[in-house]
Amino acid sequence: MTTKDNISYMGTSYYPDGTPVPDLLTEQEAIRFLRLDGDDGPKNPRLTLQHYRDEDILRATRVGKKLRYTRTELLRFLEKMTEKTKKSA
Repeated sequence: MTTKDNISYMGTSYYPDGTPVPDLLTEQEAIRFLRLDGDDGPKNPRLTLQHYRDEDILRATRVGKKLRYTRTELLRFLEKMTEKTKKSA
């Protein structure tokens, strides 16, 4: 277990099909991890990720010419969004 910014992360994360989530994800993998690619998701999940980056809600890491997302950052993002939902409910 690791703790960073008072958020605890345990073990490995898995996609719904049982495939382990890597520690460093491509944009498409991040979309899949956040489940933005489903029928009930946004029309353009890439623009949704860009919006979250532009609003400083989600941080990406540039590796070469490509943006990547750490699994830890995606979990932190989900925690932030959950807290935001709790406050507005």
